[in-house]
Amino acid sequence: MGMQRSGRYSGKAATQLPRMCTILPLAAERWQFRDASHGSSWSRATVPGCVHRDLLDNRGIPDPFYGKNEEALQWIEERDWEYSCTFSVDKQLLHYTHIELIADGLDTLATVTLNDRVIGTGDNMFVGHRWPILECLKSGSNTLRILFSSAGRFVRTQRQEHTPREFNDPIGGCTRIRKQQCQFGWDWGPRFVTAGIWKDIRIEAWNSNRLRTVVVRQEHARGAVKLTLGPVLEQQDTTVEYHWSYECGPQTASGVGTTIEIRNPHLWWPNGQGAQPLYRLTVKAYTSTGRFLDKWERRIGLRTIELVRSNDEWGESFYFSVNGRAVFAKGANWIPVNSFVAGLQWSDYERDLRAAREAHMNMIRVWGGGIYESDHFYALCDELGLLVWQDFMFACTLYPGDPAFLESCRREAGYQVARLRHHASLALWCGNNEIYWINHGELSKNAVLKENYVSLFHQVLPEAVAALDPHTPYWPSSPWKEEHDVSYPAGERRGDTHYWDVWHERKPIKDYEKHAFRFVSEFGMQSYSSPQTNATFCSREEGNVFGPTMESHQKNRAGNQIILEYISKQYRFPRSQEHLLWLSQLNQAHAMQVAVEHYRRLSPRCMGALYWQLNDCWPVASWSSIEFTGRWKALHHAARRFFAPTLVSVRLPGDEQPSIGNYRTNSISEAEIYTVHDAPDPLSVLLVWQLRRLDGDVLDSGKKRIRLSPGRGTLQKSLDLSAAIAAHGRDRIYLRCHLQTEDKVLSEATAFLSPMRFIDLPRAKPTVRVTRINTHTYLLRFTSDAYVHRLSFDCGPHEFQSSDNWFDLFPGEARDVTVRFDQTLRAAHVRKLLSLTSLVDTYP
Repeated sequence: MGMQRSGRYSGKAATQLPRMCTILPLAAERWQFRDASHGSSWSRATVPGCVHRDLLDNRGIPDPFYGKNEEALQWIEERDWEYSCTFSVDKQLLHYTHIELIADGLDTLATVTLNDRVIGTGDNMFVGHRWPILECLKSGSNTLRILFSSAGRFVRTQRQEHTPREFNDPIGGCTRIRKQQCQFGWDWGPRFVTAGIWKDIRIEAWNSNRLRTVVVRQEHARGAVKLTLGPVLEQQDTTVEYHWSYECGPQTASGVGTTIEIRNPHLWWPNGQGAQPLYRLTVKAYTSTGRFLDKWERRIGLRTIELVRSNDEWGESFYFSVNGRAVFAKGANWIPVNSFVAGLQWSDYERDLRAAREAHMNMIRVWGGGIYESDHFYALCDELGLLVWQDFMFACTLYPGDPAFLESCRREAGYQVARLRHHASLALWCGNNEIYWINHGELSKNAVLKENYVSLFHQVLPEAVAALDPHTPYWPSSPWKEEHDVSYPAGERRGDTHYWDVWHERKPIKDYEKHAFRFVSEFGMQSYSSPQTNATFCSREEGNVFGPTMESHQKNRAGNQIILEYISKQYRFPRSQEHLLWLSQLNQAHAMQVAVEHYRRLSPRCMGALYWQLNDCWPVASWSSIEFTGRWKALHHAARRFFAPTLVSVRLPGDEQPSIGNYRTNSISEAEIYTVHDAPDPLSVLLVWQLRRLDGDVLDSGKKRIRLSPGRGTLQKSLDLSAAIAAHGRDRIYLRCHLQTEDKVLSEATAFLSPMRFIDLPRAKPTVRVTRINTHTYLLRFTSDAYVHRLSFDCGPHEFQSSDNWFDLFPGEARDVTVRFDQTLRAAHVRKLLSLTSLVDTYP
């Protein structure tokens, strides 16, 4: 929620001027832009926006995401771009004593001119600006111009003494400027270095005084919450009186002063732990004579959040406690939702954040190489119960430490902390992404670089948090295990860990189980996007994954080779490229399931698993679980199962490795069945297990009635499989288990004793019956004559949402799935659209 003022001013012919303040929106004015480097003619522009989108809208460039167009558009960052609008001001506006131009975000090197007078400059994309303009504003027509100098030229010519190792910036120097780092390219994103007015711009006029903000402090005690309001005026005035009111459903109250007592409060909880009630808090300021001055309004949640780091039997804990309850953090990392972040709307965020909630996530980590997200993002996280781990926007490589740079970062931190601190979802401020982890060797040898690092991440940023948001914890870097120790063993004792030996070091997927980390804030496995998403940027003729077009949409330099390596270890050679894409998603889902279930089994030693990554910024091969088009990969369907509040998980001690001569050596001879339960209340369930042959025969089975307590992984049953292996062969048997209540299966697991490429899966013949529930929703009932491993279904070109997909299907058991389309379809047509694929279907 943004600050609301008393009244709106049209800028044309306002019939009545508010008594104390007014706003003149400028984004809706007729804006134009041009290439100022070449003095080109003016073209129509959109504000908020950026030069790439404006060029596209004016047919000045092709679709940046299509084919190999990215490489052909690098010239844009080398030019200076100018934006201009002419707006009208009624002479009554000039009667205000204070008139300011407010720019919430300028990207990035901006010189702002009003009526040919420079009123301000900007060099930081993440800072909002307020400039007084009363002296140069005039009645009638006014011209505002903003010149954006080339960011590409800046990083090549300025701060040349700063030469850190660059990781994802192919040209180098991206850290010399305070700008969205992944605009310069990353291992999942293109290089589109933008320029433009990327957030709202307006004129605000006010008299006497204005209410800049209100700091809200919460004290929770004895079933009540005390709110202490800290109003901040533009000009200090002790005679101002404050009136407050709040509402949350039927609970409403109002009063005068700066203290509010809320009895029987509705507490805010993360997803899966309770509800997310939000209080609409309004504070109005009045002068000593009773005249209305200004208003501040926000939605807040009543809760406490603590990062608990205390000594325990394993070292030092690292977990989030909400309202005094320990919460296992389940979620994913977030990158910008689009390569062009200007003007993003509620709907741009809602799709993927709702998908996160549907997958039982309760935390999103906003990664430090992107942007401080729009207010829409945090408001949605408040509503959906998604805790936000908020990185400051610094990532991977070292940053300058000169006074001007540090001062810019100080302004940035102050602006963003003050903007976001009221959100119920905000759980942590983190100084940076991976900078100490990657650069600790260089920092230990170079005193100047070490001083620069300490100044920014151990002084400037934590000081801003302490001054402006002291109730939200600060963590200096991710990962961080205290200075001088970046090892994995240290991560088993304290702090948070990024574990990338699986993928970057190409270690076996089972290596996830070698480490008992306290909190894992990054780990991941790449996959390709679906054929439907690939078709948005590539023709079928150019769709070979090793061809130039697909390679341009694979930004990890060894990505294709690593995907194929992992697939080859787990699955057989596929029949076609489409089946290769399918196998890449199945492999990704398998890897993340192994990792997350291991981390959850370790709870409460491990108390967080945030995989890399939730979303994409363009259509690409990446670590995401949701494709750029919104299609769920196999991983996201799997996440809905492995993040479920109640989980059954099978651990198979041992492994299979090839020996000399490529003979198989397999040490798996037992299975351990675990349960994990992180819902707030205990639960009684029935654990059921069966050891089966692939032909359907049950070799062994059992049941166990158990009562699950929250917050701990528990070994419920160990099974000796050696006799069954000797009698039937490890490649022909599998373990199936599930948890159920009286009327519902809560979680199920299937475990094989060998890599899937050695399993001779039956050629089943699954069938599906389609029943219409209402105009957009259908029930699909799947059945099969034999076991089906990871059955997936698709509906051709039609987008849909389903309650399940990529699941196992067992003979004689029906699986019901609800599917919702955006349009009305006949049941017969839905059945005709359906295409089914399982693992065995990918094999020749």
